[in-house]
Amino acid sequence: MKKYILSIDTSCDETAAAITLDTKVIASKVWSQASLHAKFGGVYPSLAKRKHEERIDFVINQTLKKAKLEIKDISAIAVTVGPGLAPALEVGIQKAKELSLAFKKPLFAVNHVEAHLLSPLIGKSFEEIKQHFPALGLVVSGGNTQLIFAKEPGKYKIIAETIDDALGEALDKGARALGLGYPGGPVLEKIAEEFKVNKNLKNPLPLPFVGQEKLRKFSYSGLKTALVRLIEKIKKEKGILKKEDIISLAYFYQERAFNHIERMVLFILKNQKEKPKSLLVGGGVIANNNLRKKLRKIAKSNNLKLIFPPHKKYCGDNAAMIGVALAINLKERSAKDVNPQKIDRIPRLKLTESKIY
Repeated sequence: MKKYILSIDTSCDETAAAITLDTKVIASKVWSQASLHAKFGGVYPSLAKRKHEERIDFVINQTLKKAKLEIKDISAIAVTVGPGLAPALEVGIQKAKELSLAFKKPLFAVNHVEAHLLSPLIGKSFEEIKQHFPALGLVVSGGNTQLIFAKEPGKYKIIAETIDDALGEALDKGARALGLGYPGGPVLEKIAEEFKVNKNLKNPLPLPFVGQEKLRKFSYSGLKTALVRLIEKIKKEKGILKKEDIISLAYFYQERAFNHIERMVLFILKNQKEKPKSLLVGGGVIANNNLRKKLRKIAKSNNLKLIFPPHKKYCGDNAAMIGVALAINLKERSAKDVNPQKIDRIPRLKLTESKIY
């Protein structure tokens, strides 16, 4: 009998559901609220919750329809319990509880960051997955920037993380400062691509935490402040921020943000006692082609297998990675289902905290 997993994710501003079979995605549906939050310059929690409540039944039903399955055909339910926005997480958890109790299906709690970490393994056989460990994991999203040493699935050590803004947040804030709107990361990338690179032209923005790699911390607040001050200086001199200014600043800002990632990854690889076999990269920012290019160069020079999610739609928040993360954990170790009455949201859930499966 095929063991299908219905997974649900409402950790931020995407209402997502998926049906997976082992690591294979049978159906996946994501409804984004990004355009609704644009006027706030970021995700407005109460609005996110309300929209999740309005859409979650539709998203789940559409996913089942696409998979040509009914709830009775499902073997288990997986749901994101954290990290994420508390009001948003609550909607997915409540729906998962309802379905688990009504249809007597085992319920499993999944860590959202672990799902991003394991998202590059979507579609791979369990035998192939084993060959990629130990691995160095990089999770770069709107809420998380972490480097993780993964000895095997379920055994993680965070070796570098942000002390302020995550990379995705930093890109969004930079885009907002340049008047590019929200979500800013993809727009910033598009604008930066218009810049004609001149190697003789010095980047006017500072390198974040330069020479401080040994602290194993990411920090983007200083870079963001430097951009804002530079914009103010240009406006004072010219009166306005011209198109060529926006293009060049988008390029320089993005470049510095990614330089920070590059330097830290290289430092970790040089100083990590147990050498990884592969570099697993997940999270919404990894859809950026410029960052991918930099990571390919690092992987090649360090003889690492670089693994991205099989499609860019699995980089941002989605439920397919939730189901696959559960499947890998069920295969690799003893995973326990959760009493639906006890499951609750854990907005600040850490990857290395006591296991919740």
